[in-house]
Amino acid sequence: MDAIITTDLTKCFQDVPALGNLNLRIKAGTVFGFLGPNGAGKTTTIRLLLGLLQPSAGSAEVMGWSVAHDARHIRERVGVLLEHHGLYERLSAYDNLAYFADIYHLEASVKEQRIKELLGSIRCWERRHEKAGSWSKGMKQKLAIARALIHDPELVFLDEPTSGLDPAAAHQLRDELVELVKQAGKTIFITTHNLEEAEKVCDQVGVIDRGQLLATGSPSELRGSFSRPKVIITIGGGAGAAEVADGPEVAGGAEKPSPLAAKALAALKHVSGVQPVAQQSVATRGLVAENRISVELSDPDSVPAIIRALVAAEIPIQEVHKVKASLEDVFLSLTQEEGSPPSHTTVTNADTGTAADTGTAAGTSTAATTAAQQKGGSQ
Repeated sequence: MDAIITTDLTKCFQDVPALGNLNLRIKAGTVFGFLGPNGAGKTTTIRLLLGLLQPSAGSAEVMGWSVAHDARHIRERVGVLLEHHGLYERLSAYDNLAYFADIYHLEASVKEQRIKELLGSIRCWERRHEKAGSWSKGMKQKLAIARALIHDPELVFLDEPTSGLDPAAAHQLRDELVELVKQAGKTIFITTHNLEEAEKVCDQVGVIDRGQLLATGSPSELRGSFSRPKVIITIGGGAGAAEVADGPEVAGGAEKPSPLAAKALAALKHVSGVQPVAQQSVATRGLVAENRISVELSDPDSVPAIIRALVAAEIPIQEVHKVKASLEDVFLSLTQEEGSPPSHTTVTNADTGTAADTGTAAGTSTAATTAAQQKGGSQ
C-alpha cells in the first residue's frame, strides 16, 4: 500500500512557482526524508498534502484519500508537527496530551493508556505534572511529537523536528524517533536540510531544490547513482614538516596549496580514472604537520595507480583512506549546476532494471531518479 501519491503536484504564489510537477509514491511503513535547503518547497508540500493549501495544478492522495476532496478526513487521521510545537506551555505535559486526546475523541481508557505509553517512550512519565513551559526546547520537541502521535495515526508529518536543537539533543531525539517508528510501524514523512540526519533514519529520500524534485531513492541508491567514491591521502608530516610563514593553514581547503600538496596534485593530474578535487592542510604549533589530498574516483580500481604516481614523484605518503560518498555529496552533485534545462526523466527499477517515464507518479520511491528540470522560485 502507498501512503502518499502525488501526480504533477504544483503550487504557485502570485504566479511564482513554489512547487513544480511533484511526482512521489511513498510506501506505507517507511521513513521518507524530504531533503532540501530552506525555501526549497518542503513545508509547502506538507501543507498541500494536508489540504491547508490548494494546489495550482496536479493532484495528491494521502492514505487513499483525495487531498482535494477529503482533506478533513486526512487531517483527522494523520499526525503533524509543523514549524511550531503547538504546545500549551502553562499546562503540564500530561494535560497537554489529554487535551489533544479529547480533541480526537479518544475514550477515557484509551486516552490514559496512550498518554502513559507516549510519555514513557520519551522518558518523561515521571515529569508528567511539570508545566511544558519549564522544559528545554529538546524536551518540548519530544512532547510535541508525542502530541502528534496521541491518536495513534498511521502517517506522521514532521517538519524539521530537530531544527534549533543542540547536537546531543538532536541525536537523542532522532534515536527515540526511530525506535518509536519501529515499535509502532508508522509511516513517517520528515523534512530536513540535515543530510547526515536523513542518512541515518530514512528508508527513502527525495531531494528537492527551488521547488523541483531532483531525485528519489534509498540513500545507498542515490550515493551509487549521483556521486563517486573518494580517496583521502595524507602526505608529508613528521620530520619533514615545514614552517608556516603566514600563519597556519585551515583544515577544509586552503586557497593556495602548500608546495608539497601542489606537487602531489600535479603528479595525479594525468592519472587515468581520478580527479583531484581538494587539498587540506592541518597545522600544529606553526608547522604544517600534514596535507590531505581528496581524490574523486571515476574508476574504483585506480587506487594503485594513484600510489604509484605519488611514489614516483617522491611524495611521502602517510595514509590512504577510501571513503564512501555521503548524501551531502549527492545533494551538491545534483544542485551544483543552476538553471540547467529540463530533460526527459527516467527511473530504473532496483529489482528489474527496467526504465519507466517519471512524468507519472509510478515507481519513484523504489529507485534513484535523475532530473534536470528547470528550476522555479521557492516559497
